Amino acid sequence: MSDSSLITTSQQVRSGERSAVAVVAEALAAIDAQNPRVNAFVAVQGERALADAAALDGLIANGGLVGPLAGVPLGVKDTEDTVGYPTTFGSRLWSDAPIATGDSVLVRRLKAAGCIVVGKTNTPELAAKGVTDNPLFGATRNPFNLDLTSGGSSGGSAVAVATGMVPVATGSDGGGSIRIPAAACGLPGFKPSLGRVPDGGPQPVDWLDLTCRGVLTRTVDELIAVLDVIVGAEPTDLRSLPTPTTPWTRAVGERALPTRVAWSPTLGYADVDPAVIAACEVTVQQLASDGIEIVEMPTVFDIDPVMDWITLVASYLKRSVGNHDRSEMDPMVASYVGMADGITAQQMVLAEDACHYLNLRLVELFSTCDLLLTPTLACDPVNVNGSDVNFVRATYPFNLTRSPAGTMPVGKSPAGMPVGLQIIGPQHDDVGVLQLMRHLESRR
Repeated sequence: MSDSSLITTSQQVRSGERSAVAVVAEALAAIDAQNPRVNAFVAVQGERALADAAALDGLIANGGLVGPLAGVPLGVKDTEDTVGYPTTFGSRLWSDAPIATGDSVLVRRLKAAGCIVVGKTNTPELAAKGVTDNPLFGATRNPFNLDLTSGGSSGGSAVAVATGMVPVATGSDGGGSIRIPAAACGLPGFKPSLGRVPDGGPQPVDWLDLTCRGVLTRTVDELIAVLDVIVGAEPTDLRSLPTPTTPWTRAVGERALPTRVAWSPTLGYADVDPAVIAACEVTVQQLASDGIEIVEMPTVFDIDPVMDWITLVASYLKRSVGNHDRSEMDPMVASYVGMADGITAQQMVLAEDACHYLNLRLVELFSTCDLLLTPTLACDPVNVNGSDVNFVRATYPFNLTRSPAGTMPVGKSPAGMPVGLQIIGPQHDDVGVLQLMRHLESRR
């Protein structure tokens, strides 16, 4: 793909300056050139994409109305239904899945805005790990270092965008699955408030109280432009939030900088590489020079809430796997399902109770501070072939609390890998998080 933003690309397509066919052909050529070394895309249908682009060009030539993302090539995470593709969830259990005859709510909205689907992107099995590899399609490699993971679970989408194969790709975040690969691949990433980008459709939501849909883009302005077409109420999603009264493109521009933010290097429990903390602190000090008061907060949560998160996730996964043969699964994901065999209904309720108490802590924090900052990853991404190091300990708490949370690249580690700064906002203050993300990008 060219270096122009998806906003510019769509403007050019809508004006007739460029054809959607040419834009999509460029994306397909980039996939051919880049994908063999990183394994971001697991399925591509070039002829279908070019036919969809030609139909869009015909509509424009005849004066038809088209959406604000007309002609923008789109990668779709292989957990989303997309017409013409099977949805495998990166699993051998679904390797023979039927071809989808309908689109997920997210894909439908992106298509309605004019996006052209070019293919499906890789994910760990059932989107259940912070690294993107699976027994069906293998590992997605980090473009900054092919020996390291891309992060997960939206690793295929992050790499597809970071390498310029497509300007936008869908993601989902049930424990950090947008923020982790975005940080690992040097991209902005954003998990909206729960229900802001709806799920819904004919099937129940996979991770009911954790998963948020979203997208990966190269810049914050692109991210906001895409969010404006995918947020909003959806009657088939019990959790969906009302459509914002003001488009976020405008609302973010009207929001002033926060006056007081909390900075917590470890959240109180995580073991974070000092080099990662140092890289984040450079940006935190820049914010102080911008006039923002920084409140250092060594402890946000008294304990690591990972077991509450695992209790919920294991139970959701067991529901998805059902009676399938677990021996065909990724061993780590299968172990989660096995854990669910011993989880009682009372333990599930207690895990939900823990979400309440975590949120109470954030309510207290946000009564005196506008936002919370913390490193996104605890260290550089781990080896693509596996590691026992837990580098994702700072993301899942904010799925448990349903908070809006973003990540911004703020520097490099001594090994040359991107470092991300995580930004968490009060309940439903998506605009506040996006505003600071945009401000940070303007300082780069």
